[in-house]
Formats: sequence, C-alpha cells, structure tokens
Amino acid sequence: MAKVKTKACKICKTIYESDKCPKCGSKEFTDSFKGKIYVLNHEKSEIAKNINLNSNGEFAIKTR
Repeated sequence: MAKVKTKACKICKTIYESDKCPKCGSKEFTDSFKGKIYVLNHEKSEIAKNINLNSNGEFAIKTR
C-alpha cells in the first residue's frame, strides 16, 4: 500500500494531501517542513495568534 505524501502550503502553511491548498487555493507547496500544529479553536489559541493563524486545521510550523 502506497503512503500518501503530505505537503505544506508555502503561503498559508496548511498541511494537505491534494493537488492544491484547500484553504487558499495556492499550488505553491513544499514537501520539506518542520513541525506540525493542530489548531482546534483559533480564536482562543495564543499560539495561533503568535504565528498569525486565523483558521482551524493542521499547519506546518516552518516551511522551506
């Protein structure tokens, strides 16, 4: 069974598996990223505010 390669959007840092980013629609991505953050409630999350995330989901902490 083939493993699906995850990608991180270079624009909004969303982690996804499809052809384009589901959040911003960009096709600019990287296979190389450091760390993941799962945001469940961006309005109350201090970490989401510190790294300028304004939606819920799975994000890369650092993209290359």
